[in-house]
Amino acid sequence: MGRPDMLGLFAVLALVAGCAGTTAAKELDPPHSWREMATSADRERIRDWRGAWTTALAQVDASGQSARLAALGPLMLPDSAQPGPALPPGDYSCNVYKLGAKDANAADFTRSPSFTCRVTREKDMLSFAKLDGSQKPVGFLFPADETRMIFLGTMMLGDERRPLDYGRDPERDMAGALERVGPNRWRLVLPFPRWESTLDVVELVPKG
Repeated sequence: MGRPDMLGLFAVLALVAGCAGTTAAKELDPPHSWREMATSADRERIRDWRGAWTTALAQVDASGQSARLAALGPLMLPDSAQPGPALPPGDYSCNVYKLGAKDANAADFTRSPSFTCRVTREKDMLSFAKLDGSQKPVGFLFPADETRMIFLGTMMLGDERRPLDYGRDPERDMAGALERVGPNRWRLVLPFPRWESTLDVVELVPKG
């Protein structure tokens, strides 16, 4: 079962993603510490973020694709986060980069087509939702330190109309860090995702 406070948060998030929700859920006071909400598995993933970077970059290097990473500049440098990670609410043009394949027959570096993601303010918190595609991460961004916000969320699949409660299905739970890497450029770094890759990097650039 998901934690009680997160049940309410994800009911609100269903509205953000254009799904059904409840008015009462909007009145809940959201938690302020990501550590209160994160599962033990997700706390471990976040703690080992550098290990994910190290392993993923080594896999990309071994496959001879390091030049593709270098061309992306600070987006692919582990220590490039700048102060002030909170990003303005609105729609963003996003790309997902997958580093390090879990399947020996898969590519160690892939880039998704561009898609739209949305950042919305819910009381004093920010939510994130990917709006299209067959895999749609949705979740909340918690304050962490001067260079990072922590993302906790779940993966919506196919034509699902609302997200699962966080903590209900470990295979769907997502955890990572949002960082600013330029004046109008952010990344959502997801270490050791459950599927496909060693590290996912979601690039966010404001639309318009």
